[in-house]
Amino acid sequence: MSGKQYLKNQIPVILINLLGMSALALFLTASGNPMQGILFILIVWITTLAACLTAICQTRKRNLKRLLDMTEQLDERYLIPEIMAMPDKAEEQVYYRIMKMAEKSMLEKIGEIQNGREEYKEYIEQWIHEVKTPITAIKLLCENNPSTFTRNILQELENINQYTEQALYYARSEHTEKDYFVREISLNDVVHNAIADNKYLLRQCHMVIVTEDIESSVYTDDKWVRFILNQIIRNAVKYRSGQPAMHIFAQKTNDKVILSVEDNGMGIPQSDLPRIFEKGFTGRNGRTGQNSTGIGLYLCKRLCDKLGIGLAVYSENKGTKISLSFQINDFITGVQG
Repeated sequence: MSGKQYLKNQIPVILINLLGMSALALFLTASGNPMQGILFILIVWITTLAACLTAICQTRKRNLKRLLDMTEQLDERYLIPEIMAMPDKAEEQVYYRIMKMAEKSMLEKIGEIQNGREEYKEYIEQWIHEVKTPITAIKLLCENNPSTFTRNILQELENINQYTEQALYYARSEHTEKDYFVREISLNDVVHNAIADNKYLLRQCHMVIVTEDIESSVYTDDKWVRFILNQIIRNAVKYRSGQPAMHIFAQKTNDKVILSVEDNGMGIPQSDLPRIFEKGFTGRNGRTGQNSTGIGLYLCKRLCDKLGIGLAVYSENKGTKISLSFQINDFITGVQG
């Protein structure tokens, strides 16, 4: 609240006081009082009025500032009536009750939305689990009847399975803490499992894969890391050029194990790099018929943040390198040693 705005709001009070002073001055003059005495009374009145208005302004500014500070510290700012004290003035009490009613309405609406989202998420998860049964059945039929036709079907089944997995992980990404299990895992195992998940896709594009120094162990959730690697591998296939090749290797520093996936594809334009983790961002490459959704890397970044895994992308217009940084738990390492 600015002093100028406060004075503007107090114009009726000031006008009433000016009228009162004018009436008093006229009465005292008509009564034969000396002008010096009248001026003294008017000066005292004006001084008292100014002091009162200033004191009230300062008090209100302090109260409003404290209220604003309390509001800024809240994550859910619509809950401000819960920490506000009941005001003393009747007019302010009316506004307070209005805020309480608005808060109650907001909480009810949020509850309805959350319940609806939870029901929808449960339905999506249930549907994905159910649709995996026919996908697995079709895969077994194709593997038992090998031919060029069934190999093409297996490749498309891989795509369908990856899309369903992406939908499932997207539905669960908001509350990953309820679905992950952190334990010691071998990077070698999780990398080769991710490659196996995409074997038909990799065969179809004749991808050359070289793995090196991936025998390290880290503490994380293998299922979520496997999903992240799947997204990275599929991006390498989607944005390949020439004879596609992929190099997967790990490096160990003092406090981290860094797993890197490097390809020789078309790369990422420098102008797109700052936005590649934004939801729905497809970039220049995604707009050239690659059927990009802008969800894959967004999910990778979101899951890495939840799991405490560092995620970095490097590209100089030709080839892309994506690195996952796993923190080494010194306490566990010391106990095991």
